[in-house]
Amino acid sequence: MDKLQRYRFVCTLTFGDIYGQIIAWLVVLLISLAAAMALMGARQPLYALVSVGLILVLSLPFLLFAFVTTLVNHIEFSTVDPQAEAAAKNRPAMAQRPAQATS
Repeated sequence: MDKLQRYRFVCTLTFGDIYGQIIAWLVVLLISLAAAMALMGARQPLYALVSVGLILVLSLPFLLFAFVTTLVNHIEFSTVDPQAEAAAKNRPAMAQRPAQATS
């Protein structure tokens, strides 16, 4: 039993990590909508709807793959020393002072 170690799960993902992916996907959506509007203007509404649907259906798996791989790359497992954790629990909490305004 002494060989079993405890692990702590830490996710370090921030919004900035996926911000570029969201912007790129929004650009793809705006371009597809512009193409659909052009096809609507050419009096081909069926082609407009099909093109937008096709672009959405084809781009969503790539977006999902990008999100999942980014998330997996930001997951960390770190070992936890049981003695250090017990010592941290036994330590008294730091005294907190109320916030004061400075003049």
